[in-house]
Amino acid sequence: MNRKLRMGMVGGGKDAFIGSIHRLAANMDGLIEVVAGALSINPEIAKDSGKALFLAEDRTYLTYDEMIEKESKLPADKRIDFVTIVTPNFAHFAPAMLALEKGFHVVIEKPITFTLDEARQLKKKVEETGLILCLTHTYSGYPMVRQARAMVREGALGKIRKIVVEYPQGWLSKLSEREGNAQAAWRTDPKKSGKAGSMGDIGTHAAHLAEFISGLKITHLCADLNILVAGRALDDDGNVLLKFDNGAAGVLIASQVAAGEENNLRIKIYGEHGGLEWSQMEPNTLVAKWLDKPTQLLRGGTNGFLHSDAIFNFRTPAGHPEGYLEAFANLYRNFALALSARIDGTPVPNVVDFPTVEDGIRGMAFIENVVNSGQSKEKWTTFEV
Repeated sequence: MNRKLRMGMVGGGKDAFIGSIHRLAANMDGLIEVVAGALSINPEIAKDSGKALFLAEDRTYLTYDEMIEKESKLPADKRIDFVTIVTPNFAHFAPAMLALEKGFHVVIEKPITFTLDEARQLKKKVEETGLILCLTHTYSGYPMVRQARAMVREGALGKIRKIVVEYPQGWLSKLSEREGNAQAAWRTDPKKSGKAGSMGDIGTHAAHLAEFISGLKITHLCADLNILVAGRALDDDGNVLLKFDNGAAGVLIASQVAAGEENNLRIKIYGEHGGLEWSQMEPNTLVAKWLDKPTQLLRGGTNGFLHSDAIFNFRTPAGHPEGYLEAFANLYRNFALALSARIDGTPVPNVVDFPTVEDGIRGMAFIENVVNSGQSKEKWTTFEV
C-alpha cells in the first residue's frame, strides 16, 4: 500500500469514551486515517465532532446510512475503505449490515450485536461478501496474552485441565444510571444493552480470553447471575462454572459491584506440567509456574525469551510499559495489514490475526447461554451456538 486506509466512523462523537479510544488506536501506527463520520444522532454534536476532527464538511454526516450510501458512490480513490462502529450494543447490527452490503469492511465494538440471531445474520453476510470484519476484543491484543496462547498451543503446559478467569470492577456499586452517568445508563438498560448486564459487558471479555488463550471451546456451563444493587434492571454480578471441549473445568467471575476494583481482569490456566497467570493491570508480565522447576516471570520486550507472536505485537524495548491503547492499536494494526494485503493481492503474514465474526458469534452465544442457565433449574446446561 502506498497510502493510508480510509476509515469512516459511526458513533464516537465528542465526549464519547470508546470513540476516542478507537481513533487513538487506529492512528498509532500511521496506517489509517479518519476521513468521514456519522458521529452522533444529535445533529449539532455530529457537526461539532466533525469539526473537532478536521473532517471535511461534506463528509460529516448526520446518519450512518447517509454516510455509507454517499461514500459508496464516491470514486474508488476517495471513498472510505472500512467502517468502524462504536455505538451502544443495540445500534451495531444495522450499520454493520449496510456497510457490508455496500462493499465496506467493518471494525465493530463488542459485543458484536444486540442478539445472537443478528450475529448469525452478520456472519452469513460476511461469508457472502468475503469482506473482513474485526471485532475489538481488546485484551486479545496484549503481547503477553499472545505469548500465553503460543505456549499453550505448543504444549508447554501439557493438556489443559483448569481455567480460572475473573473480571471485577466496582464502578456500578451505586445506582449510577440514575445519577446522570451516561455510560451506566445505557449499559444497564435492557433496550440498549441486551439481555445481560455485567455478563454482556465484561463477562464476554473474560469468556473470549479463556477460549483465545486456551484454544478450547466452552461446551457446558452453570451460571448464577445476580442483581446486587436494588433497582437495577440487569445483572451486575455473576459466577459461572464452565466445561471445555477437552474435558477441562473452569470458573468465570464477572462483577461490576466489586467496590474498590478498577479493571482487574485476570486469568489462570493450568495444565499437566504447569500454569500461566496474567493480569490486565500488570500486562507486561506473564507468570509461568512449573511442576518440576522454579517459577518464571516472562517480561515484555525480552525478545530472546518470547515467542514471535508476542514480539510482533510489542512496540518498545524491555522496561517500557505498554498497555490498553497499544493492545487496542495491535488489533487495528493487524486488521490494517490484513486489509492492505487484500487490496494489494499479497499474502497476510501468519502473525497477523484479530477477533472476527466467529468470535462475535461465540460472544453472543455466551450471553444467551449464561442468561438461560441462570434462569434454569438444571445444574448444567449445554452451550448452544
